[in-house]
Amino acid sequence: MTFPETIRFAVITLSDRASSGEYEDLSGPAIENQVREYFHQSELSIQIERVIIPDDPQRLSALLMQHRAAGTEVVFTTGGTGLGPRDFTPDIVKPILDKEIPGIMEMIRVKYGSDKPSALISRSIAGVTGRTLVYCLPGSIRAVEEYTRVILPTIVHSIRMILAIDDHS
Repeated sequence: MTFPETIRFAVITLSDRASSGEYEDLSGPAIENQVREYFHQSELSIQIERVIIPDDPQRLSALLMQHRAAGTEVVFTTGGTGLGPRDFTPDIVKPILDKEIPGIMEMIRVKYGSDKPSALISRSIAGVTGRTLVYCLPGSIRAVEEYTRVILPTIVHSIRMILAIDDHS
């Protein structure tokens, strides 16, 4: 298998209020900006699709399955990782993962939780479904910036591993 000519990203914001236009989605655009900035100097081409949906487990599940079927390389979700009654994102994502990648989120919680104990209660998860990497991020801009700083440097190597491209020589 060869490395994709274009890495396709999907950013799914989960928010009842942003999807209804009550307020502007800030975390989805923040993820898009971080991805564009990270890959700006790269020779790799990227494509980013962004969508805002209400806090709807069925819609999230359907979108994730669509991206898996389409072979989208990376899906970021933002929102729904806390302890509130409408926070269900990890509960929908976890059952569809073929492999979890716990180290990334564990490291992020430890790294930022020492200064901000609220980071320790994030239920963010990461993993692979089919050939698609999935990362569930909190809904705040600050968290998005912290998480993407850790996640983005792992993307290319993760895609290579998923596609069984040996770059360990």
